[in-house]
Amino acid sequence: MSPSPGHLGKTFVKCDDCPPPGTPEENAAFSDIQQKFGKQFESIFPDKLAPRTVIIIPSLTLDQDILSKIKGVVHYEERMLCLLMLLRMPNTNLIYITSMPVADTIVDYYLHLLPGITGHHAKKRLTMLSCYDASIKPLTQKILERPRLLERIKQLVPDKEVAHLTCYNVTSLEKSLSVQLGVPLFGTDPDKLYEGSKSGSRKSFREAGVLLPDGFEDLHTRQDIAEALAKLKRSNPSLRKAVIKMNDGFSGDGNAVFKYADLVIDDALETNIEAVLTKQMSTVAKDLSQAMFFEKFQEMGGIVEEFLEGEIKMSPSVQCVINPTREINIVSTHDQVLGGDDGQIFIGAIFPADETYNVTLAEEGMKIAVVLEKKGTLGRFAIDFISVKQEDGSWKHYAIEINLRKGGTTHPYLMLQFLTGGKYDAKKGAYITAGNSKRYYFASDNVSSEKYKGLTPDDLIDIAMYHELMYDGAAQEGVMFHLVGALSEFGKLGLVCVGSSPERAKAFYDKTLAILDHECC
Repeated sequence: MSPSPGHLGKTFVKCDDCPPPGTPEENAAFSDIQQKFGKQFESIFPDKLAPRTVIIIPSLTLDQDILSKIKGVVHYEERMLCLLMLLRMPNTNLIYITSMPVADTIVDYYLHLLPGITGHHAKKRLTMLSCYDASIKPLTQKILERPRLLERIKQLVPDKEVAHLTCYNVTSLEKSLSVQLGVPLFGTDPDKLYEGSKSGSRKSFREAGVLLPDGFEDLHTRQDIAEALAKLKRSNPSLRKAVIKMNDGFSGDGNAVFKYADLVIDDALETNIEAVLTKQMSTVAKDLSQAMFFEKFQEMGGIVEEFLEGEIKMSPSVQCVINPTREINIVSTHDQVLGGDDGQIFIGAIFPADETYNVTLAEEGMKIAVVLEKKGTLGRFAIDFISVKQEDGSWKHYAIEINLRKGGTTHPYLMLQFLTGGKYDAKKGAYITAGNSKRYYFASDNVSSEKYKGLTPDDLIDIAMYHELMYDGAAQEGVMFHLVGALSEFGKLGLVCVGSSPERAKAFYDKTLAILDHECC
């Protein structure tokens, strides 16, 4: 007879020696782990030959109701595949975890781009793991719910003293993962995430002494919103529109635009605004109901601020890194390409930002970064602005939000940096390669068409090679693809088009779209 289940051994026994999430014990453990990261940063990071392990968690740990409105969102975990370029360092091991498996064709495509390292050598140092779970839950939550997967990750880390986690954004979930793995993470302690909220951003802008739109923060109710809208209108009677933003919205999908129309400024203005609020307000995410918008707004809080007008205005951003030694670096500037009815949705980016203002833009970003450093911010973050051209030709930069996470401008810049060995000079507003040449790019996360549906990753690579769209390492120009996993089902992908001038970068982008349309007609 076979032994009964009670007499059988188990292939895995869960260990529960980690402190429960959110407890003082977990906070203390996390603090201890993070304190060791400074030493690792100083000794390991500068040495390209030093052994190290990087665990990449591309989890979009954001509001799931809003996130679900993004087409093909599970494939956004592929955006951090740019970090496979770290394998150019011959003693670096990578562990990359996703919700669903990434196609071998996509992984091979990135390894093909590696400068100075064969794909075979890189593959030996790369472990791709998957939760096999396409649900909308954050990837980090999926990992924490799989103790066998956690144990496998631990076994793949030979030395925790030379390992770290890099994440898309850091929340209490990533904090718990760090503690359970015993590995530090390169990001801001989630206890300080208010600083990256819309309300916290406005307070930091004031502390930094930079311009910001007139507005109000720490709002929660419909009445709060109506009163703030009324105050804005009273202080600026010519104001036509205002923006209502959830504290933790992203890519514009947590925003709504209110149009004042013919509202009369009198004693009943607050009451009248509240009465027409739903009629004269439109959410940026078209399939996000107003009921859901107000529910989320009350839950996370938010702001109301004026909609900045200008005959010529741009939407640039500044990317910064604060490292564990508290050094601040301005690593890039971009002009954001925004879409939607009121220009609130992030579509893509142009790098660097316009040469007429990118130096002064970086200076404003540095002022804000100094404030954030004092508040304990760590890692990579971005500051969004609206820049309005004045009659004398100068520009005024209005800070509008801080994103304490990697974003849509992170992976294009990292790809360029990894492939060219260059650096952005914020004082000159130019990116200079290791060969002392300037480079520019035009990037988008939102190239989409119904005609592209059905194209597999292999099909895309065939098209790119036939039409000579692949990035040319010798010329340091060409096209790099990302979000390739979303192509077949959703007809959507991302492009980073690098050129020796802004015009050449845009020409690569236009050529790629024309070829895709031609191949799919």
